[in-house]
Amino acid sequence: MISPQQVETMIKAELPDAQVQVQDLTGGNDHYQVTVVSSHFAGKGLVQQHQLIYGALQQAISTQAIHALSLKTYTPEAWQATSAS
Repeated sequence: MISPQQVETMIKAELPDAQVQVQDLTGGNDHYQVTVVSSHFAGKGLVQQHQLIYGALQQAISTQAIHALSLKTYTPEAWQATSAS
């Protein structure tokens, strides 16, 4: 198991400017929904954005500390547009 704070820390280690929201979906610290806003996503497609997050969490995923991961990724501009609507 891995805490939401640990998930956030791992992502921020790879994407220092990231704004990260981590939600434990089951209360078991192994199924998460993660929303990440980062300028590192600019010019990248959705798959590439998600690959950055999977890369940051690779150790936790490979050891099955994280069993399920739902991702939402945004550039700051896209997040602003989403928040405004």
